[in-house]
Amino acid sequence: MSLYEYERNGNAQEIIRTLNSSENTNIRERAAKLLGRFEEHDDRDDIIRALITTVNEDDSDAVVAVAVDSLNNLGQDALTQLMATMADIEFEEGAEWVRAKAFMRGLSADIPELRMAAANGLGELGEGDAVPDLIERFRDPDPRVRARSARAVGLITDARATDGLESLLSDSKPTVRLEAAESLGRIGNRQALSALLQLYEDNDERVRRIAVNGFGKFSNDSPVEYLVTSLADDSAAVRRTAVFSLIELLSNVPTEESHEIRETVVDRLAATEDGTVVTPLVEILEQGTQPSQRRNTAWLLGRVLDDESNRDAVDALLVALEDGQQMTRQFAATSLAEIGGTYAEAELLSLATNDEHDSEARAQALFTLGKIGDEETAREIENLLDDTDDQEVRKRAFSALSKLGGRTGNTSG
Repeated sequence: MSLYEYERNGNAQEIIRTLNSSENTNIRERAAKLLGRFEEHDDRDDIIRALITTVNEDDSDAVVAVAVDSLNNLGQDALTQLMATMADIEFEEGAEWVRAKAFMRGLSADIPELRMAAANGLGELGEGDAVPDLIERFRDPDPRVRARSARAVGLITDARATDGLESLLSDSKPTVRLEAAESLGRIGNRQALSALLQLYEDNDERVRRIAVNGFGKFSNDSPVEYLVTSLADDSAAVRRTAVFSLIELLSNVPTEESHEIRETVVDRLAATEDGTVVTPLVEILEQGTQPSQRRNTAWLLGRVLDDESNRDAVDALLVALEDGQQMTRQFAATSLAEIGGTYAEAELLSLATNDEHDSEARAQALFTLGKIGDEETAREIENLLDDTDDQEVRKRAFSALSKLGGRTGNTSG
């Protein structure tokens, strides 16, 4: 039988036999790779032992590299056993210090795949004592090791790595810059976030997206200019991320600075294409779960839409007015008043006159109608007064009629 048939039949023992006995390097390499796919096999212990033996005894660097990758695929326990064997440390189940010690020694292994695996393990363990050793690996000749080490310190979220990660932002390999940017965003202190600002024009789309994603963590307006510029990025993923970060930024800034930053954002967005901004804003409003983000999204939509031609945006605001939290409802109502139009007016009137909706939603709809309604709307609101006993609705209805009468000649009745 072939290795393919052994894999299909789940015959791990025959694959192990082939790994141990074949004189063909390519076949041993293939066998080592297949064993890494048996994550929950009954012969798992035998598989791990066979791969560890291969790492320690095979004379082919290519086979050893694949065996390390397979152990990595099998999970941290498999890697720990490998590292403990190589470091001559007795493995104790559940002893985190043994794992950390084994992985830290693995960082200086001759084989780059072992150094990569060691960095992975230390990151998953969250081992703070390993940070200085991981930072040393930022100068590793193998870019894969540099990237994994950068990822590991990000998982540990240790600010001591900030300087080193910042130095990796100019690495020649995009994957290294990507992992460094991701980790700086995870660490999230002022220096780490500021370092990301230089990446908004990186030539790799993935790096730009990661950097722009980090801009939302700021608590000041430093990244606003970069975020607005990113709204015109060639990559749709970067543009979408920029919108999400703008909303996150508005949610993070201190209350006393909020108004000024909001106005800055609106001024900068005035020159952008509506579609670039509106589509992801609608998505946030429809699918977002954080009240502050939905609230800011509802507010911003009223400032970037010139008219009601985007029905999806108007509908999203109407839904937010119906089922959002109080502040979200108020911002949605204000934005609908800013947008106006016959479609919004008709939908608001339908909401206001439907007693199946709660009083607050109907009251907010009436508030908006008082700003955008016409003479026909005023007559519908007068009819509503005759049909409802809801005091909150009646109060807002009288208020809306008062405003409409001032424009149309109606009285409040």
